[in-house]
Amino acid sequence: MSVRILALVGSLRAGSHNRQLAEAAVKFAPEGASVELFEGLAEIPFYNEDIDVEGSVPAPAAKLRAAAQAADGFLLFVPEYNGTIPAVLKNAIDWLSRPYGAGAFGGKPAAVVGTAFGQFGGVWAQDETRKALGIAGAKVLEDVKLSIPGSVVRFAETHPADDTEVAEQLTEVVARLHGHAGETVAA
Repeated sequence: MSVRILALVGSLRAGSHNRQLAEAAVKFAPEGASVELFEGLAEIPFYNEDIDVEGSVPAPAAKLRAAAQAADGFLLFVPEYNGTIPAVLKNAIDWLSRPYGAGAFGGKPAAVVGTAFGQFGGVWAQDETRKALGIAGAKVLEDVKLSIPGSVVRFAETHPADDTEVAEQLTEVVARLHGHAGETVAA
């Protein structure tokens, strides 16, 4: 049985350390799992019920919803912007939470990880993301966490995939999410 995990990155910057962390997750996916890095969050308009009309949902939002519907689990990579969740990631969660009662998260497992410059690695933003995911209908894995502090220094010359400690921790996160998603698929 193959398990599909959709990765959403809350930073649009080309050199984003969270994007690099997501790339590492793709690389470290266990056998029987694939981690798909969603491209296109920047093109999705801000959520607005006036444009979320069946048959005329903006194409970028429809693409996100289709990818999420096809996923068995979610892995969100969250930088911390002014102590909270980046707008692009919150917007994706808002689109995926609709239509009300039938959103794409639909009880599927979701884990939240990330790295940030600060000494706590973005835990405030990650906590806010977990809260939003839970309200949006995901089965948030509260005990599957990874917060990496000091990203600017730690990853200045090393890709997260080449940092042994990070690689081990990220591999464990993906494996645990894979296990939860596999249980959901089998049920």
